[in-house]
Amino acid sequence: MATRRKATSGKKPPLGTGERFKRLRNELAKRPGVTDPDALAASIGRKKYGKKRFQELAAKGRRRNR
Repeated sequence: MATRRKATSGKKPPLGTGERFKRLRNELAKRPGVTDPDALAASIGRKKYGKKRFQELAAKGRRRNR
């Protein structure tokens, strides 16, 4: 099954802003069978960046979004 991607300028938001996480969460929420898109997005982030780096980014995003 091919995935559809929106046409963007090719730039991703900087790490630590939380914008990438929000976009992934919203994309996952649209999929059938996904009951907790936040948990799935966090799992994907931990797999990609590792536990330590992901927690650093999450803390940075929380501080930034207050």
